[in-house]
Amino acid sequence: MYSDPAAVCDETTEMLTMRDRLKGLQQRLGYKFKDVALLEAALTHSSYANENKKAGSESNERLEFLGDSVLGMTVAALIYGSDPDLPEGRMTRLRAELVCERSLAALSAKLGVGECILLGRGEEKGGGRARPSILADAVEAVLAAMYLDGGFEPVERLIGEHLAPHSSRPEPRYYDYKTTLQEFVQEKGGQYLSYHITGESGPDHKKSFAVEVRLNGDLTGQGEGKSKKEAEQDAAKAALDKLKPD
Repeated sequence: MYSDPAAVCDETTEMLTMRDRLKGLQQRLGYKFKDVALLEAALTHSSYANENKKAGSESNERLEFLGDSVLGMTVAALIYGSDPDLPEGRMTRLRAELVCERSLAALSAKLGVGECILLGRGEEKGGGRARPSILADAVEAVLAAMYLDGGFEPVERLIGEHLAPHSSRPEPRYYDYKTTLQEFVQEKGGQYLSYHITGESGPDHKKSFAVEVRLNGDLTGQGEGKSKKEAEQDAAKAALDKLKPD
């Protein structure tokens, strides 16, 4: 059977490039996989898996599911041990901030996870490599792969280095935009805020919510998040940015 030499050459080059990228990613993670296939699976987006079903590709969605729990438990344990005087409410808010999509997307950028994700052609052209949700999901999947390959220790080390140091600060970086917005509105008097869920997507273990906040019935801000509370906070931030641009 005839094979196009140019196509074979391009495919070989792509494989070598991906191998180099995975090697570089492992260095940045500070962990060398015993089973690199786990890392490859963690970086396989559903769009790529759907386009390569005949090759047996599977998406990283199952690893995302596991990684979400691994991340949550690891961060909770590190926050718990960081300061014996932190009240439960503050620990909850801090954990929510550290594991939110924005935080994980930033960690992805720091570790260069995005350049290693396998995306379908359409997703690639649509800017998926820079989409926060895809980057955050990939980080969770990578953490799950690390856990399956080496247990909690490498995950704790990575999270401790890149996320947990902030948990020991006297005041967490978490910012309550809803309360700030409410206080701002109350200063003027005779005004009221209302929050409305406008959309819900994703499987039960990976829900995404869309929320809008209205001031006196007028749309003032829109937001998204993995929980209703996170989406409301995002919407409140957007409203504050609009009402208080300074």
